[in-house]
Amino acid sequence: MKSILGIGNALTDILAVLPDDSLLRQFHLPVGSMQHVDRETGNKIWQVLKKMGAQYVAGGAAGNTITGTAVFGMPSGFIGKVGDDEVGALYRSDQERNGIKSILLTGKEDSGRASVFITPPNAERTFATYLGAALELCPEDLRPEYFSGYDYFFIEGYLVQNQQLLRQAVRLAREAGCYIAIDMASYNVVESNDTFLHDIVEQYVDIVFANETEAESFTRHAPREAVDIIAGMCDIAVVKIGARGSYIKSGDEFHHIEACPAEVKDATGAGDLYAAGFLYAHALGMPLDICGRVGSITASKVVEVVGPKIDIPRWKAAKREIRALIAENL
Repeated sequence: MKSILGIGNALTDILAVLPDDSLLRQFHLPVGSMQHVDRETGNKIWQVLKKMGAQYVAGGAAGNTITGTAVFGMPSGFIGKVGDDEVGALYRSDQERNGIKSILLTGKEDSGRASVFITPPNAERTFATYLGAALELCPEDLRPEYFSGYDYFFIEGYLVQNQQLLRQAVRLAREAGCYIAIDMASYNVVESNDTFLHDIVEQYVDIVFANETEAESFTRHAPREAVDIIAGMCDIAVVKIGARGSYIKSGDEFHHIEACPAEVKDATGAGDLYAAGFLYAHALGMPLDICGRVGSITASKVVEVVGPKIDIPRWKAAKREIRALIAENL
């Protein structure tokens, strides 16, 4: 089985399902946005959520994807930085439990936390992220041996805000012979790092994952045209269009993949688990349409639970569906 290494912000998600958006207004958080907050604000939010009995889950975009590939059985590794605290210990133990070969360095700040507010009527997600120690990951932390032996290298797009780190990471991954994939992460991150992101994609990236707003920000075009433009910059372009499924383009090959039926409770992790399923199928040498369908299956399972982790019954169901799909196409 081919192997995969991910790099990203090692964040613990603190999940809270809210009855309305009054708490968001209190902390000046626009619905559906991803806002970075300082330590003081992050701690204030954390104290409020503690009283609500919020759920703690090891997360971060790349962390979620790498957990998914590990559950599929791919040898999986992850590079990140946490604090010397309880939250960091939780993150380490979660990765160990899932069989991930972690390179979790220890920073000076508290471990990063992503407060995730889920609001009606459409389970909209709003993030207040305190990066903490995750932000301390720097180019000097990366060593060539971390990348040795891996077939794929997966990057979460939030790292484009640390441009020197990301440039060092893709350089080392390319030297190690890795096939490089990036998830664009957030439309506002794309907008504020437009020139740098285009440069990285055109020079180093083989697979781009983007949702429709990220794709539009990156190309200034609607999703169907955007996937064509992105595919002109890399080997494979994937644009996810929510309940309408996803577009996949490579060279002259194009597929529109339908979304799998699901009872949506929370969209947290949907894109991350889509990438995990897609990359797992790609590692098996499956055709692109099958890769997309596998991604859709895993995404459909995670949206039925609160948080970015698929529960055991749904993982079992997903694996049955995927085994049957792959068997049909061998």
